[in-house]
Amino acid sequence: MSWTHRRRPRGWVRHYAGFLSPSGAAAIPIMFERDGRQRLRRLATTAGDRARQRVRRTRPRMRALIAAPGGRLHWREVPAPPPPGPDGAIVHPIASSTCDLDCPLALGATQLALPLHLGHECVAEVLAIGERVATVKAGDRVVVPFQINCGLCAPCRAGRTGNCASVPPVSMYGMGFAAGHWGGAFSDQLAVPYADAMLVPLPDGIDPIAAAGVADNICDAYRHIAPHLPPLLQADPDTEVLILAATSPKTLFTPSVPLYTGLIARAYGARNVTFADARPSIRAHAERLGMNALHPRRLRRRRPAPLVVDVSAADEGLALANTAPDGICTSSGGLHRSARIPLLKMYTRNAAFYVGRTHVRALIPAVLEMMVDGRLHPQDVPMNVASLDDAPRVLREHFLGGESVKTVLTTA
Repeated sequence: MSWTHRRRPRGWVRHYAGFLSPSGAAAIPIMFERDGRQRLRRLATTAGDRARQRVRRTRPRMRALIAAPGGRLHWREVPAPPPPGPDGAIVHPIASSTCDLDCPLALGATQLALPLHLGHECVAEVLAIGERVATVKAGDRVVVPFQINCGLCAPCRAGRTGNCASVPPVSMYGMGFAAGHWGGAFSDQLAVPYADAMLVPLPDGIDPIAAAGVADNICDAYRHIAPHLPPLLQADPDTEVLILAATSPKTLFTPSVPLYTGLIARAYGARNVTFADARPSIRAHAERLGMNALHPRRLRRRRPAPLVVDVSAADEGLALANTAPDGICTSSGGLHRSARIPLLKMYTRNAAFYVGRTHVRALIPAVLEMMVDGRLHPQDVPMNVASLDDAPRVLREHFLGGESVKTVLTTA
């Protein structure tokens, strides 16, 4: 039995009508709140390059997977990236995986305009490097973080690589116009502008298929646990970790981040991990991974937890309401313009709330170390492995209601 309902994509009209909603309108200024001219110049340069390549093909061609309204997925022949600049690299994705956001994105249910080049989690092989690149070489296998970062600005040096000051806000792979047209990981090649800063060599013995999600989802799970859980366990070895996943069985988000979060909490020694999800088969899998699973409705009759991880993408404030006095609620956020916050309850409980995007590049080494040590096995989360050649069919099945939590496409 499938773990999810059959999903329906949004067509062109409904997809673009969504940009007129309050949430859609709120997303547009984010793209231009800093370095708006730089973003527009990059978009103009990208559009001009594509137009020139259509007239005169001076570069080789490659495949890139395009997601368009109506749930349409197809290969498009596009120019391969130009030779890398002095600090850049060209990589060939060998294992590219779906992110939990990719499903609503591909179905046209986000503020990211379609069509776009899809995919932003991958392990890749380095094809070429710029003259100043020193940490990787052609032939190396690397994890490619989904966020663009230079490694030299003040935020990058402080480990806040998701807010790199050298590029406009939310510069990312696989998100199209809103993220700067950096290309997608479901393609034959990907340009990396800052190779030394971004690329992380894959340790020997680590399967690229297992590590593909390190580029985003696994690091997202890690940041909810690693900074907060150890001191709580030191004070109380029976500290409960509550993970709030889907509050409705009709959610469009796949559940890899909440399941990875449970795995990492268990790896850190948590004995009491509660997993709340409205989907029966996902609760069953959480139980198999050693978690106590329940329906979110039952949270209203339980004691609040010291550490609550909100990966629901919902707006009703259920996770905050279930955070214990002096507890911590950490959230992956969502696509709503605003959410209900039980402010008085949080105030009287002295509860702390953390929300935001993960700074992936800063966390990748620690996550890979957990995998090398055998403490973390991402492959325990259900995944479907298929050939990149079959990407349109396989991903369409995944997004419309397949049984796998994660789909990984390989070139092997």
